[in-house]
Amino acid sequence: MRWFVALLAIVALGDAAPAQWVVQDSGTTARLRGLCVVSGRVAWASGAGGTVLRTVDGGETWEPKVVPDAADLDFRDIEAFDERTAYALSIGEGKLSRIYKTADGGATWTLRHVNRDPDGFLDAMAFWDADHGLVLGDPVGGRFVVLATDDGGETWDRIAAGGMPEALPGEGAFAASGTCLVVQGERHAWFGTGAGRVFRSEDRGRTWTAHETPVRADSPSSGVFSLAFRDAEHGVAVGGDYERPGLAGRLVALTSDGGRTWRSPQGPEPGGYRSAVAYLPDLDGPTLVAVGPTGTDWSNDGGETWAKLGDEGFHAVGFAGPRAGWAVGEDGRIARFDAGVGQADSRD
Repeated sequence: MRWFVALLAIVALGDAAPAQWVVQDSGTTARLRGLCVVSGRVAWASGAGGTVLRTVDGGETWEPKVVPDAADLDFRDIEAFDERTAYALSIGEGKLSRIYKTADGGATWTLRHVNRDPDGFLDAMAFWDADHGLVLGDPVGGRFVVLATDDGGETWDRIAAGGMPEALPGEGAFAASGTCLVVQGERHAWFGTGAGRVFRSEDRGRTWTAHETPVRADSPSSGVFSLAFRDAEHGVAVGGDYERPGLAGRLVALTSDGGRTWRSPQGPEPGGYRSAVAYLPDLDGPTLVAVGPTGTDWSNDGGETWAKLGDEGFHAVGFAGPRAGWAVGEDGRIARFDAGVGQADSRD
């Protein structure tokens, strides 16, 4: 395996030595935007050109997993439960938006849903458990589309229109990292929009309410791109303007009441547009990592203050522990997060 340090910062993560991204050989040059970290050994990634990758050895090798007749699809999200079971979501207008499932580690795939509405466009998916999950789509008929499954992805049904507030004119979601939609616990769900709003649900996505955030939403290319929640009350939204990725200010919003109200952080924010954010679990404090095309930032106080971690650009990030995390980006870029010598290795 070819390992080298891509970026380095002296970061005090518990008793750890310097944290760093360690780039791994993905074997592809495809743009990667989907990522699901199952453990320190198992992770899945997805992207353009029908690309799906899996590692079961901590990233020493990334194996391509061929989805039949999907070479023209863009898999912007992937969700997995173990090394065998995963779902891949492709985006695009009409029938380009699809959901595939594998139960044998990617050896075979079954097509579980095709969007047959020519005005439909799927953006992201999330699961509470192996049976229950949601898929988010851009508005059709003036309301966001949310599909729900209660049978392990065998069927997907749109929630009743009466359970979804009306979308604002031109409002949509960003399929940038598969994390504009997130779930937590057994019933909570949230999604962010290009209008800088966050929608929340407490009943597995059957009914929703919409809430304003201070995240920049002053152009069609700006808004909330990613959400993360560490419990039912505390969460963070990140975003910005992808056409002006270096534009700082109004990039982060925080909530401590489950997404009913949002406020700006107290200290410095990330240095530019961020497409994904994730909590780094199993540390003493609420630690976050945010990624975007202009670099990586981290916070060890729940998002109140942010510090630069490096300049290397990524599109998506995910963690299952301090040393069980990856980020993915352009040209097949995959890097593993190493919190330092002081942290326990979690590759089991």
